[in-house]
Amino acid sequence: MIKKVELTGVKEIARRANVSIGTVDRVIHNRKGVSDATRQKINLIIEEINYQPNKMASLLATKRNLNFAILIPKVSAETDYWTYPLNGIEQAGEEVKQFGIIIQYFFYDLDSRGSFNEAAEELLNCNPQAILLAPSFIEESTAVVKRINELNIPLVFINSDLPKQPSLTYIGPELYQSGRLAAQLTSLSIAHEDEIMIINISTDLENDHHLVRKEQGFRAYFNDSKLANPITTLNIYDTHIGSVEKSVLEALQQNPNVQAFFVTNSRVNIVAKILKKHNKTHSLVGYDFLKSNINYLIDGQINFLICQRPKEQGYLAIMALYKHLFNINEPEKAIYMPIDIITKENYRFYNS
Repeated sequence: MIKKVELTGVKEIARRANVSIGTVDRVIHNRKGVSDATRQKINLIIEEINYQPNKMASLLATKRNLNFAILIPKVSAETDYWTYPLNGIEQAGEEVKQFGIIIQYFFYDLDSRGSFNEAAEELLNCNPQAILLAPSFIEESTAVVKRINELNIPLVFINSDLPKQPSLTYIGPELYQSGRLAAQLTSLSIAHEDEIMIINISTDLENDHHLVRKEQGFRAYFNDSKLANPITTLNIYDTHIGSVEKSVLEALQQNPNVQAFFVTNSRVNIVAKILKKHNKTHSLVGYDFLKSNINYLIDGQINFLICQRPKEQGYLAIMALYKHLFNINEPEKAIYMPIDIITKENYRFYNS
């Protein structure tokens, strides 16, 4: 019995149109040498069978490059956190460059809205085919995302998303649950009557919604667990260590019963340095597997670090854009990173 061979793709289009595969290929790639009637017939068949051309093969054949534009914060004097997503982006970039993907980098200052706007304008002027964005300023980021969507450019958020703003996917921590975990860890090292202080260190806290979401999760855990520990919030808008030190010491004078701090970002090392300088032994929980944070973790000044695999975020974001553009697969609308707990006992075994 002869097994019937089912034709698919270009071969099936050629069979139905009664033309050669080469003719179909010329139509798909919009090349000359095909009559208008034949071109119309082939396009109707393509539409009928919902044929999706293999973009990878097309790009390799035409030697066309794809520009992926990256907009993330630059490494600052206070934290080197953004070196980790950058490492992941660069690793993925090496893996996909064989397919004609070129990554263009744009950086902005976390303390400057103007810097963000300038970098975003430069990015849009480079005519990218895909964009990776780490949003920090809600109003400015929302305006940029609106322009990106009007241009129909695939967009991925990392580290922090933008509420109700469309994107291909968000890759990063589940911020609210991250805050709840921080609360649980804090509760392990304090008595029932001890006061807790949440410290937000940001020049633009109103727009740093990811810090606010962590604080909301933190407070919700104590409320849901019916723990009566008083919780206060200290917002510090000047990120230089002198200003942070002044704010923290004044807050401790006003709140002498504070026994634990929760710092909502990677600047926890600044608070650790201040506490050590003044011989304070408060419980301290913060974020990110940075060298400066690990040193204070080893020293015992930081009790727990919550980590969100920033290198993996950068890597997965590039791969999500690549797979989308080459019709390999579509990512979920949100890809949440595991929430890792790092202590001085296990930090040596952690791969960030």
